[in-house]
Amino acid sequence: MRPALTQFGEQMSHLTGVRAIMKDIIETLRTAQGREFINLSAGNPVILPEVEQLWRDCTIELLDSPEYGEVVCRYGSSQGYQPLIEAVIADYNQRYGLNLGDRNILITPGSQSLYFLAANALGGYTTDGRLKQIVLPLSPDYTGYGGVTLIPEALRAYRPRLEIDAAAHRFKYRPNFDQLEINATTGFVLFSRPCNPTGNVLTDDEVRKIAAMAEPYDVPVFVDSAYAPPFPCLNFTEMTPIFGPNIVHCTSLSKAGLPGERVGIAIGDERVIQHLEAFLTNLCLHSPRYGQAIASRAIRSGRLAAISEQVIRPHYQQKFAALEATLDEAMPTNLPWFLHRGEGAIFAWLWLKDLPMSDWEFYQQLKQAGVIVVPGSPFFPGLQEDWTHTQECFRISLTASESELAEAMRRLAQVADRVYAQSSISQTELAAR
Repeated sequence: MRPALTQFGEQMSHLTGVRAIMKDIIETLRTAQGREFINLSAGNPVILPEVEQLWRDCTIELLDSPEYGEVVCRYGSSQGYQPLIEAVIADYNQRYGLNLGDRNILITPGSQSLYFLAANALGGYTTDGRLKQIVLPLSPDYTGYGGVTLIPEALRAYRPRLEIDAAAHRFKYRPNFDQLEINATTGFVLFSRPCNPTGNVLTDDEVRKIAAMAEPYDVPVFVDSAYAPPFPCLNFTEMTPIFGPNIVHCTSLSKAGLPGERVGIAIGDERVIQHLEAFLTNLCLHSPRYGQAIASRAIRSGRLAAISEQVIRPHYQQKFAALEATLDEAMPTNLPWFLHRGEGAIFAWLWLKDLPMSDWEFYQQLKQAGVIVVPGSPFFPGLQEDWTHTQECFRISLTASESELAEAMRRLAQVADRVYAQSSISQTELAAR
């Protein structure tokens, strides 16, 4: 059977971004025929024993409580499981000095669905035909943003400024406020902090400046805080979650060890929350309640915040340090390579400036050396200008062991040295003709 798809159906039935690349990676691993790869493509968090035990303990508590039947045997509120809403309110009010009420919270089935709700409630065409843009103020950013809107032309990303420390082979992205436009045509603003894929953390002042640009137009600013404090607390540099009248703080428990349960949390102005809740009700009634029930226990007890700070963050921070040290040791100093400052998340971001081939071709070369990373070009959704930089970057997962990361970076250095050297030889030969 071949059903006729609508325009939306055609768009949503195709894989986008990293999901399309993962199909090639899965096929590579399936047909490896005994060959071993160091796979640095994973976005799944490592199953850390202390984190798994936390969720086991919370599950046992739920199973032993009279609450169990109410959680799994009944429908619930579209807004979310009330004990989880109350736990979030109590934690954030105490931790950040806020004055949240239950109308400021919405629980969604993962944060990806939250951005889908926002993209199609606030971005796209209005009832009078005007296009409201979804503004990504700093590109690259999360590849999943490219698949959340049903109106692709609504997505608009902005090229950043690059701060480069050539001697240290490091760089950092900064918002380019001279270029960034937020105005009456903007539906909402969206960015991740810390950033997937780069690990970049916008400063408190940068976040406040973006929010201030949006406020005169009643434009909400959605801050994707899937890696932020207080859980999973995957920031390696000082940062403070920023709250304000037009800021929607969006977090997730996926990187806190609960990706299978799809628990997303939105915190913001009640009028925005109400619109998103109505959209969610029409889409799926409410989020699954088992994950919410065990999360309420982990948050209310303080155990989730403690494990995030004492176990989750140090694990990935040590992995980044191992990767960084190996690259410094193994990469030829004469090559124009730059590692993004390691400020958070579970990835490293490598820029090979003036790479003499595309990121996809280099990815294929690395596979021949037994290493799998993710080409960087899918992480620039909504960027409408040509920029060679988009074809020169790679996302490297920190989910492998330290020894695997070190060996993979040594192999990457060898491949990079060979690729640049072959290009230099070819250019010399052409010049001699």
